[in-house]
Amino acid sequence: MATSRPRSTSRTTPRDPEATKARIFDAAVAEFARYGIAGARIDRIAAEAKANKQLIYVYFGNKAELFTQVLGRRMVDLAAAVPVDPDDVEGWMDRLMDYHATHPELLRLLYWEGIEYGSAELPDETERQEHYARKVAAVQDGQDRGVISDAIPAPDLLFLLVALANWATVVPQMSRILVGAGDEDRARLRDSVKEAARRLVAR
Repeated sequence: MATSRPRSTSRTTPRDPEATKARIFDAAVAEFARYGIAGARIDRIAAEAKANKQLIYVYFGNKAELFTQVLGRRMVDLAAAVPVDPDDVEGWMDRLMDYHATHPELLRLLYWEGIEYGSAELPDETERQEHYARKVAAVQDGQDRGVISDAIPAPDLLFLLVALANWATVVPQMSRILVGAGDEDRARLRDSVKEAARRLVAR
């Protein structure tokens, strides 16, 4: 009696759109962080994600829209992982520097956006504006409660604190040349950044 051959499941295995989207997203993060917006290639993203190129357009739109979604989601991740804490500014700076050390792609994405778009207002900035408005509100709340100084307007103070925390990651060659590349050098710089932040917010 002939035995039946097992049926191949390659054609019957259901597709997983969410898994495909996740692979595309991760590949897009790496591509944009490395090449910027103009230099990124949808073909490379599709190949890395092992996805059909057309699915990228279906799920995310064109390349500019894909970049906007990639950057927006990474910023939401940061906001959730490291909320602004006016009651513990030095601790917040520590956590912010740690986050960027382990997720350097976010600052690279922001850096590329600045290079290619400058200060021009971008389409669909509502979510970004709301993102920063919440951070500014946290700083303003700290000022209103007298926890931190109100000598500098809340939006400007947030800008200065974030710049302090981010600059060494954005241009690591500068910290290597000016400060040094050893563990003690990096620790000293971190302490200096926190001291500068403390003085900015001191009443």
